[in-house]
Amino acid sequence: MSDVLPNVSCVAMRGRAMVITGAPGTGKSSLALALLDRGGELIGDDGVTLSQVGELVIASPPPNTMGLIEVRNVGLLEVPTTRAPVAIVISLTDDAERLPLGHGMAMILGRPVPQVALYPDTPALPLRAEAALEMHGLD
Repeated sequence: MSDVLPNVSCVAMRGRAMVITGAPGTGKSSLALALLDRGGELIGDDGVTLSQVGELVIASPPPNTMGLIEVRNVGLLEVPTTRAPVAIVISLTDDAERLPLGHGMAMILGRPVPQVALYPDTPALPLRAEAALEMHGLD
């Protein structure tokens, strides 16, 4: 079973994929670019291919934009890509709770995946995304 999820970005950190969701203009590509600067590897920008392998959901580059990431006001940057098991969904939203009591769950290909809402407009966003991966992401 395989599916292309549009309008998301996806970055691997330490072998685990973070699927980044949010409304247009919330900074999905900008967060992905900042995570690349912190040692992450691009899986997909503006889409990701998801497939089930045993108990895992694997994120792979989408064929139509493989190896490209949008750098707003600059253009498309070519970068190497990778694939990795999905560990967490990061939702960029202005409604993110300041001190949540846990995390939500998203269903991807029928599998539950931890989901954390983050406020998008902060310079600490890549640090928060990494902390969410470490605290709540699947191993």
